Amino acid sequence: MHWHGIFKINELMKPLGIKNYGSIPHLSNSKLGAGDHFIDRGQERILTEKVRDKNDEIFVFEKYDGSNVGIGKIDNRIVALTRSGYIANTSPYKQHHLFSDWVYKNIMTWMDLLENGERIAGEWLAQAHGIKYNIDNRLQPIVFFDHFTANNKRSSFDVLDSFYNKYEIQLPRLLHRGKSETVENIWHELNKKTYGIMPDEKPEGMVYRVERKGEVDFLAKWVRSDFEAGKYIMNKEEKDLVYNVNFLWKRKRSICPNGSRLGEVGELYPQKPIRITNV
Repeated sequence: MHWHGIFKINELMKPLGIKNYGSIPHLSNSKLGAGDHFIDRGQERILTEKVRDKNDEIFVFEKYDGSNVGIGKIDNRIVALTRSGYIANTSPYKQHHLFSDWVYKNIMTWMDLLENGERIAGEWLAQAHGIKYNIDNRLQPIVFFDHFTANNKRSSFDVLDSFYNKYEIQLPRLLHRGKSETVENIWHELNKKTYGIMPDEKPEGMVYRVERKGEVDFLAKWVRSDFEAGKYIMNKEEKDLVYNVNFLWKRKRSICPNGSRLGEVGELYPQKPIRITNV
């Protein structure tokens, strides 16, 4: 059952009244896409050169190449959303309908995880865009990277990690946590082979995030110069689209080898097991 039937006609297409997710500015040595912009130089120095004081904490994650989506809770109902904030199953694209179906198949998780007005955002990787991914067939093709409160405030990474610990949702690969660090010094870590969700070429890039006293201050991203955005979807007919998975509706439970989440091959770090399908 799809719950969007409760919304009024003028709310049907964009129930949040805002975008599900905005744009993240680029570091100065990142490849810009259409409509993208660079981050302020002073903010870039905080991320890559020197923190302001002991209260700054820098996080760097692998950047995944898929479709930005979200799951919201409005009036005690769950809605599956596209990046722009529209209801996913009103999208003209099949991948968003697949996402919508997946959300409602796992609706009890989102009912418990989200409070009214909150949403969680991630990258839906079912369809290849600019990178093909080899996704372990016990994982679902999504990585969650942000949670927003009812006041549209981005939650800290520790809040996301608490959702992992309780609900075992898939999180992005954490490349660095601590002081400022350059792209060049993290590049080697980014390019190591990973367990679970592996690109068939070099990863797209990284997402930087600075938090102060447990609150998110700002984000930036870096995309490699030779990344070809949308090469598997641009000017393609439906029959020619490439999908990273063909197991979307397998409903079995399992765990990752060694009870690990995304980590480096050969250096898997033990965590609670991922809930593979019913995240």
